[in-house]
Amino acid sequence: MRSIWKGDLSFGLVNVPVKVYSATESHDRTSHQVDSKDGTRIRYRKVREGTDQEVEFADIANAYESDSGETVILTKSDLAELPVQRSPEISITGFVPEEQVDPIYFDKPYYLEPASKSTKAYVLLRQALADTERLAIATFTLRNRTRLAALRVVDNVMTLQTLLWPDEVRKPEFASLDDEPELRPQELSMAASLIDSMATDFDPDEYEDTYQKELAKLIEAKAQGSEAFPAADESDDGADDDSEVADLLAALRASVKSRGESGSSSDGGSSSGATKSAAKKSPAKKTSSTAAKKTAAKKTASGAVKKTTAKKTTTAKKTPAKKAPAKKAG
Repeated sequence: MRSIWKGDLSFGLVNVPVKVYSATESHDRTSHQVDSKDGTRIRYRKVREGTDQEVEFADIANAYESDSGETVILTKSDLAELPVQRSPEISITGFVPEEQVDPIYFDKPYYLEPASKSTKAYVLLRQALADTERLAIATFTLRNRTRLAALRVVDNVMTLQTLLWPDEVRKPEFASLDDEPELRPQELSMAASLIDSMATDFDPDEYEDTYQKELAKLIEAKAQGSEAFPAADESDDGADDDSEVADLLAALRASVKSRGESGSSSDGGSSSGATKSAAKKSPAKKTSSTAAKKTAAKKTASGAVKKTTAKKTTTAKKTPAKKAPAKKAG
């Protein structure tokens, strides 16, 4: 790893020399743009507007608009004169409870490594942060921008998590949520049951970037001239919003039931379920047999006609299980 920034982490009168490293890296495949007809590379050139004259990167500056509407050109040397650019310090302004910083403000993480021979000050601050369960809020300048950040401990390393500024987080204004629908108690209860059935611990290793995996498969298939993903039949859900709302409770019940069956099956619940099923069917057979006995007894006592007896006999033949108990009774 190569450090991208070096300075002092300061709080109070204590300075901790640190090196800053990017904590993340992209696993996306690199690509370049080409003409789809023959694969010729597409190049972009910085040219003067209205001409074909190319401008060198070193000669490119930024133009800003002043409050009065005037265009102001600032070069890289102009921007380097900003006072914040000359401050190699991560200044801690306070320590706040972890739960007070909503994750929506989290931007990019950076690892901090001790940059001095003695690591005592670094380890002391790291341990104090972990023990107090607080985040250190800090400001610093990186790549021509003043950053707001939260200092926290990740895997025994102090990590600087840059934060978005308040005006960078948009307010969620959705007219569709102005009139919220009424929720029935059974719907809330069923939703809570579904959440409970899916409760687990977060393990990032259980997840993978499906897009990158399928992209790699597609690339290899194209290189070999084969088909990566055979066409599958497209199914039309055919469900509109009204039917989805009407079936919400049913869908929740089905989901909870499915989760329950999945859980019991994994614990050997299949045989248990079969036993219960058989137990439910058994009383039905007994009831049918009992009814047959009563019918036979009534017909014998009243001297039923032969046609009725014949029909009864035929029924008994078709259902041997019912006839057997009748013989024992005789």
